[in-house]
Amino acid sequence: MKALSGVDAAFLHLETAQTPMHIASLSLFEPPKGGGRVFHAAVRRELARRLPAVPVFRRKLAPMPLQFANPVWVDDDAVDLDHHVQYVTLPPPGTPAQFEDCAAKLHAQPLDRSRPLWRLHIIDGLHSGEVGYYIQVHHAVLDGQAGVLLAQTLFDLSPRPSRPRVAKAAAAPAEHPGVLELAAAALRHDAGQYVKLVRHIPEFVRTLGGLFGPSSGEGEGRLGQNFAFGPHTPLNVPITADRGFAGLSLPMATLRSLAEAHGVTLNDIVLALCSGALRRYLAHHGGIPEKPLTAAMPISLREAGDTEYTIRATMPLVNLQTHIADPLRRLRAIHEAAGAVKAMVKGARSVVPMDFPSIGVPWVLRGLAELYERSHITAVMPPLANVVISNVHGPQVPLYVAGTRMSSYWPMSIVDHGLGLNITVISYAGTMGFGFTTARVAVPEPHLLTQALLASCEELAAKKPRRTRPPAARRPRAAARPTTSTR
Repeated sequence: MKALSGVDAAFLHLETAQTPMHIASLSLFEPPKGGGRVFHAAVRRELARRLPAVPVFRRKLAPMPLQFANPVWVDDDAVDLDHHVQYVTLPPPGTPAQFEDCAAKLHAQPLDRSRPLWRLHIIDGLHSGEVGYYIQVHHAVLDGQAGVLLAQTLFDLSPRPSRPRVAKAAAAPAEHPGVLELAAAALRHDAGQYVKLVRHIPEFVRTLGGLFGPSSGEGEGRLGQNFAFGPHTPLNVPITADRGFAGLSLPMATLRSLAEAHGVTLNDIVLALCSGALRRYLAHHGGIPEKPLTAAMPISLREAGDTEYTIRATMPLVNLQTHIADPLRRLRAIHEAAGAVKAMVKGARSVVPMDFPSIGVPWVLRGLAELYERSHITAVMPPLANVVISNVHGPQVPLYVAGTRMSSYWPMSIVDHGLGLNITVISYAGTMGFGFTTARVAVPEPHLLTQALLASCEELAAKKPRRTRPPAARRPRAAARPTTSTR
């Protein structure tokens, strides 16, 4: 048995039919030999071969009696790959819009909790012959950086499939813990967590005193600008289960050159481009608020060498400075705001809790989630954050599956009541893939956001020396096309 951390389990307890809590990636692969059905069969064979090396794909939940505490992970008897690896075909003509909509519909489907919490769909029927690869994993299983670790096991670095690194010993037999064994595990877990909490109280108090005491650094003095409610926008409404998605890839070289030219970080550029895109989108959908939008920005707390499949992240707020029209002034203001947040997280990372006692927590969190959903409080309460923006450091080299090269890579993530837009970004083989996951009720036409992002990038690039060219972007498409949307 393996205990879930408190943060991992929270994603289980907060899940509802309208707010499934899984993350995903959507990829395009070059036209495979033999077509999509042959590729699907080859992917299934590779997964069967690698399954012993992917423990999170073999784990399932064992619930506590009466769900009085967090469940635990146990090994499954036999993972049913016929269920976990699916094949779908787009209807003709197989356009990029159909591809994105298919991924959005798959993303709206919750995972079966009686099985390991993942599923893979091969998407065939694109008119170019390229094949889509949509894989979803529950957020209780891993975070964005752990997803990158998972990709290192699932994918190859060359067309020749590698041998998975698996111990020679046979896999552990499936576990079937009884009621008393589960209850004892919960009590042991909570006893350990209470001891940790008591031990960390002095360090926690010292850290808080350092964060909110007199300013000791340039960025720290501006930390307060990030602690404010955001304005009401069309993005911040009660949502339904209907999802939308749009993806756009920008050249990494363009974004790095922008960062170097303006003396900011690559993450500052990502935030500035998203801020500019939101300004453009809201200008035609409700107007740009006078008050700046606020983003929840996940930051990894994972130490070097940490390969544990679990969540190691915190999610502070950052001011997107959307009230500033000039893109360069906005970029400088975002740089200062984001720098203050990073300084805070760096100072507090040792006391950010990833686990905590769990007895009674499932009842409390599930009740709060249902109350929050039924009350529609997000329709009247000022949002703490208007959007989630996450930047994940992904693989810098091309990846392969069953000898076929991945050409594009976009992340998909979670939206919630009052947070109808999630922008997750991942680097891949010389590009930055921007994935816009939306609640349809908040963003009916998500492709308008990719158009706005491209315009925002071109606007910022125009402020650079002439040697910097506007980006040649790539949407989820099968062949080279103009950089604007085809919808």
